[in-house]
Amino acid sequence: MAKVAKKAAKKAPASKAAKPAKVSETHESATAVKGAEPYRKTDTRGTPLVEMKDISIAFGGIKAVDHASIDLYPGEVVGLLGHNGAGKSTLIKILSGAYKRDAGQIFVDGKEITIDNPRDAKAHGIETIYQTLALADNVDAAANLYLGRELKTRFGSLDDTAMEAATRKVMHRLNPNFRRFKEPVSKLSGGQRQSVAIARAIHFNARILIMDEPTAALGPQETAQVGELIKQLKAEGIGIFLISHDLHDVFDLADRLTVMKNGKVVGSARTKDVTQDEVLGMIIAGKCPKGAIPGPGALKDAA
Repeated sequence: MAKVAKKAAKKAPASKAAKPAKVSETHESATAVKGAEPYRKTDTRGTPLVEMKDISIAFGGIKAVDHASIDLYPGEVVGLLGHNGAGKSTLIKILSGAYKRDAGQIFVDGKEITIDNPRDAKAHGIETIYQTLALADNVDAAANLYLGRELKTRFGSLDDTAMEAATRKVMHRLNPNFRRFKEPVSKLSGGQRQSVAIARAIHFNARILIMDEPTAALGPQETAQVGELIKQLKAEGIGIFLISHDLHDVFDLADRLTVMKNGKVVGSARTKDVTQDEVLGMIIAGKCPKGAIPGPGALKDAA
């Protein structure tokens, strides 16, 4: 009878304590958010192609980027999202050498590097394609590809034949249907212009590509063409940071996404682990869903 009593005592449920009211607060570490098991950064992919740790920069005392961390693996597309002024473009400009960070570290292939200007970034295989594309409209594709890095003959004149041959080769990799090599880029379609800008980046051995709003102002057909270009670059092992306001593009093209708000990272997730509505919640309210890894800028419900 004593044994039965002991078993009954073990099975007796403990009384539940009343839960306090929920409040919202900003957390400073990933462990502060409870919920379903999220995607873990410590996976089997090895060393990231590029990693930015605790990056900060301020303008006039206002922190545009505040201890932001982000990484990218070979053959991966990471979408960077956030409202205007969230800090995403500033963070990427630090990686491209346009801005010099105040604090933080940048690693390429696991080795810490210093990027003080765009030349440093290019030396480490980092190329940027801005929304404006930065193309010279009055010259053809070959001239744009080699702008500032022109090939010359042994007599010192421009080697137009060699530059056009190399341009045809790299363009064939990206867009086999491209034929308008002799026309100025001002006469090309939006998708074709993107092809030229991407070709210029990868021709000089870019391993890390930053694309700023690549489908902005493009029609459906041209957007699809750019999407195919991005998939081709992924297949070649090139890592891509995709800055976009278009959630459809990010969910179609990105493997992972990171959301920023007020200079801080709200969270990161695999696109298959979150919904578009949840990502909108991250962008607008800073609320990190269960399928994402929260960052310093996320809000949580304290239990």
